[in-house]
Amino acid sequence: MDSQNIYVLGIESSCDDTAASVIYNGKILSNVIASQKIHEEYGGVVPELASRAHQQNIVPVVHNALKKAGITKEELNAIAFTRGPGLMGSLLVGTSFAKSLAYGLNIPLIDVNHMQGHILAHYIEEEGFEKPPFPFLAMTISGGHTQIVKVNHYFDMEVIGETIDDAVGEAFDKSGKILGLGYPAGPEIDKRAKLGNPKAFQFTKPKVDGLNFSFSGLKTGILYFVQRETKKNPKFVEENLNDICASIQYTIIVILVDKLKKASKDTGIKHIAIGGGVSANSGIRQALKDGEQKFGWTTYVPKFEYTTDNAAMIAIVGYLKYLEGYSTEQNVMASARLKI
Repeated sequence: MDSQNIYVLGIESSCDDTAASVIYNGKILSNVIASQKIHEEYGGVVPELASRAHQQNIVPVVHNALKKAGITKEELNAIAFTRGPGLMGSLLVGTSFAKSLAYGLNIPLIDVNHMQGHILAHYIEEEGFEKPPFPFLAMTISGGHTQIVKVNHYFDMEVIGETIDDAVGEAFDKSGKILGLGYPAGPEIDKRAKLGNPKAFQFTKPKVDGLNFSFSGLKTGILYFVQRETKKNPKFVEENLNDICASIQYTIIVILVDKLKKASKDTGIKHIAIGGGVSANSGIRQALKDGEQKFGWTTYVPKFEYTTDNAAMIAIVGYLKYLEGYSTEQNVMASARLKI
């Protein structure tokens, strides 16, 4: 396949962000995201509200992405979209729109796995960012997913560890809810953790065999800890909030790093990449950098805007698939539990 002058439109609608991006020969020309603020008052994403907002946002978002890229829809060579995993109603909006647009323009339609997008975002042409060589280990950490993936090639991936209950993002959000913080709580915990003592309070780390994760026990332990301490002192959370946040974040980071250490030892792979919304956490990024000195790792962290849900990562996967001559049929269906 000729790799010259290829424009691919990427569409992402797996959860509560409607996004569209245009990629040109591996370089991002536009990356437009419409976030949905309505979920904040509910303390989490409401699927039906998310679907309705996607329907309202998708046309203006795609229009804006094409406009910022400086091209017309007729110049597109292919359309890539998130097929899954994600919220079914949200996925259906992006899938239906992508199928219709590709059909109308008579160009290839390319389905993308959202989790592969987080991993392959590292291959977007971006100055100052190294691309991990194969094979490498990828840790994808987000509100809905926590996985360690052995990446042998672009589309040869093996999940070697994953959460058996809550994702790491849920651990942050649920802990934040217990502490009375807003949604999403991850950024606020990260901010307060910088001001607190990470060893002020000890929380039990779940014992899970192999490379799998569990965060539901940690959440329950934090709940019981807060209930116990506030009985003694009703102002305990208010007076110790920064220390509590620092201790929670420290515990989560130790859980993640311990599993990465084991994965690296078991596979012999020292190239480590992270992706997903929680990879924006400053403590996790620092722990990964520390791993270069402690464990001899070479680490890869994507550009900040490519960590949370975005369409640039969908566009790069679409571009790489297009180069391999891949396209999908019009009868493709969204899949809420799509596996890598």
